[in-house]
Formats: sequence, structure tokens, C-alpha cells
Amino acid sequence: MKNAAVFPFVFLLFAFFLPEKKKLKIFIAGDSTASIKDVKAFPETGWGMPFVYFWDSTVTVVNKAKNGRSTSSFRKEGLWQQIIDESSEGDYVFIQFGHNDEVPTKKTYTTEAEFKNNLKQYVAEARQKKLIPVLLTPMARRKFDSTGIVVGTHDVYAQITRDVAAEEKILLFDMDKLTQQLYQRFGMEQSKLLFLQLKSGEHPNYPEGKEDNTHFSELGARLVAQLVLNEIRGQLPELAERIFKPVKK
Repeated sequence: MKNAAVFPFVFLLFAFFLPEKKKLKIFIAGDSTASIKDVKAFPETGWGMPFVYFWDSTVTVVNKAKNGRSTSSFRKEGLWQQIIDESSEGDYVFIQFGHNDEVPTKKTYTTEAEFKNNLKQYVAEARQKKLIPVLLTPMARRKFDSTGIVVGTHDVYAQITRDVAAEEKILLFDMDKLTQQLYQRFGMEQSKLLFLQLKSGEHPNYPEGKEDNTHFSELGARLVAQLVLNEIRGQLPELAERIFKPVKK
């Protein structure tokens, strides 16, 4: 009986002296599909915006993604260096590019070879800083064929990202594939709800309306953030332990 009475006390004492979880950061390196938006752009929303709310107090999400950036311009503007400077051993960096790298008419265009080399350099420098790099293929654009089947628009650059992840033996979140599957579940018409699709007069920021199949609405960004979380749960269990768990009353 005495042992039974002592056990709860010992258990509580042990729990009290358990070391606290080390605080860490998740950095997001990417483009407009992930970035924090100006008020004038709402309801356009990057998936990195709702992503911050899913974590407990031991995790800080640092979203460095910016509109229009490619693997080259992100480095040239010093955004990658900011991540290196602000990060510590054991932090995570999610690297998601392709949208602006792949368009030859943009100043941010990078050739296929340059894109691959840029990704490899990011991975190498993250490892040198003892960070945990994760590659994400670009978020799919909303495009359907005449039969209602989603069509890929990042096939080449998404595959390069997959190849780099395999060659460097690092984690890959295949967001191109996952977001295509998401749009397919919604269908050709209802998938418009996931994007910045507005009729004339529907929102003061877009008085003439907007038909955008690249950038997410608030709903689309949240569902994409949840896809990223699902990948974390499946591939990064040690990080998944820090996803916020509501206290049941």
C-alpha cells in the first residue's frame, strides 16, 4: 500500500525534472504560393500564413518566401543568407521553388541545370549549418483538360526537385502531386474556391474581379498547409510531436 501511495508522487517528480523540449525554427524558402501577403493583396494567401498556427510554443515558423522569387533571385537578394544567419543547429528549412525558375520570359528564369545546381547548393549549405533541409516540389497550378482531369504544369522542374532529393538523400514533400490530387477531388468548378477567383465587385482589393489559377485563397492556403502537415506527420515524426494538440476539457 505504501508503494502504491508513493508512486504518483515519484511520477510527478520525474515529470517535473524532465528536460524541456529545445525550441526550434522552421524556415520557409520559396515563392508567392508560400509567402506572407500584403493587406492590399487579400484574400490572396500563401500557405505559409496559416501554417504558423498549427504549432506548439516550442516552434517558431519563419517565412522568408517572397513573391516572384526563384532559386537564383532568392539568393541574390540575400534571403537565403538571412536563413543561414538566423538559424541554429537542428532547425528545419523547407525549400520550395519552381514557379518562377521555369518561365523563360521572366527575369528570374533559371535553366534546368542551374535550378538543379541551386537546389543542391541550398541543401549543402543547410547541412553545413547543421540544419534539416526538406525539398518541396512546386505547388500545382489549377489546370484541367477538356475531360475534367488535372493537368500538370511543373512536370520538368518538379522532377528535377525529386531527383535532387533522391541524389542528396533528403526528405521530399511532393506538393505538385499532392496539390493536383486536391484539385481533382474538388473538381473543375469547385476547385476555383481554392484560388484567387473573384467576380467584379466581389472584393474591394479587386474591383474588376480576378481569375488567378496560381495563387491561393484563404481556404486553399489552409488546405495546402494541412497537406504539408500531413507530410510532416508521415515523414518527420520528431517534428510532428510539436504540432499543437488542444487540451480536451
